[in-house]
Amino acid sequence: MTDMPPPAPDAAPASPADTHRFPCQQCGADYRFAPDQGELVCDHCGHHALMQDMGPWGGSINELDFNAALNNLLPAQEIEEQRMTTCPNCAAHVEFDEVNHSVECPFCATPVVIDTGKHRQIKPKGVLPFALDERAANKAMSQWLGKLWFAPNGLQEYARKGRKMDGIYVPYWTFDAQTDSSYRGERGTVYYETRTVTRDGKQVQERVSKVRWRNVSGRVARFFDDVLVLASKSLPKRFTEALEPWDLSAMEPYRPEFLAGFRAEGYAVELEEGFAEARHHMDRVILRDVKFDIGGDRQRVHDINTLVSDVTFKHVLLPVWMAAYKYRGKTYRFVVNGRTGRVQGERPWSAWKIAIAVVLGAIVAAGVGYVLAQNQ
Repeated sequence: MTDMPPPAPDAAPASPADTHRFPCQQCGADYRFAPDQGELVCDHCGHHALMQDMGPWGGSINELDFNAALNNLLPAQEIEEQRMTTCPNCAAHVEFDEVNHSVECPFCATPVVIDTGKHRQIKPKGVLPFALDERAANKAMSQWLGKLWFAPNGLQEYARKGRKMDGIYVPYWTFDAQTDSSYRGERGTVYYETRTVTRDGKQVQERVSKVRWRNVSGRVARFFDDVLVLASKSLPKRFTEALEPWDLSAMEPYRPEFLAGFRAEGYAVELEEGFAEARHHMDRVILRDVKFDIGGDRQRVHDINTLVSDVTFKHVLLPVWMAAYKYRGKTYRFVVNGRTGRVQGERPWSAWKIAIAVVLGAIVAAGVGYVLAQNQ
């Protein structure tokens, strides 16, 4: 018995035109980046190529000046034009090559028509390469889905059949900044007084806690390094936050070969908007620092004035495996951290499984009630 219709047909594999293409040195077919081997592999003839043999990329992961970017003063080599399309359903910005005119959105499987315009974007400076191949990501997703007892049977069947997953590089911003904050507040010291009270006609003594407050002021400073902000609007933050932490120490300087065989999403959160979110994170940390600096048993913070300087940033790409499943007209998405295998996603609920659980619960409750009644 199942209330799940047969799974929708898998989306067709991304054509070579959907991805960053690197022709095989032996047969001319397209290489793909193989996460389990850390090199380029041709699925047609089996030829392998080392990353360093593909192009004179080199370089390092350099930070860019935030104020220069806001004033359109970044060097021309830091800007690129990409042909992108915006999904009308989930608003994903996905890159495609010139030869494609219509595709499926890899985030929600909605058919989209590629526009003819070019989008100027700040180039990625770093990429965290996939470490898990599709088979490993599918296994992680299947194990996660297998724990969802109230999910419809068809969903477990979907997982067992090893349905295709899409490898997507998701855009993020990272921000560095020096902060110096002055504050005013109060330090509270807890002390106790003994008082006599009447309870049940008797006089008893009890200790009562009170707080003695004293005005304080001071300064705290902190350097923030690589504050990470999601630059995509196509994935819910509860998904991406559940995939953390990311091993940013393993990030590589951006090389297009890492994207061979994968798609890359363009950023939809602009730089200034991203920094505003980074500031919210910084302010929470600064508030914690201020309370620690105030000390005492309790703290009151009246105001904090923060000077932010030396702000730098970079656009980076992080690896996510994605799968989408349609159930009763709604798309449910599953995402897997392409480095660690952490899984997050939406899930449909099986009405009949819930009904069975309710009936079984009622039977158990009735049985317990009967036993208790017999023993009275």
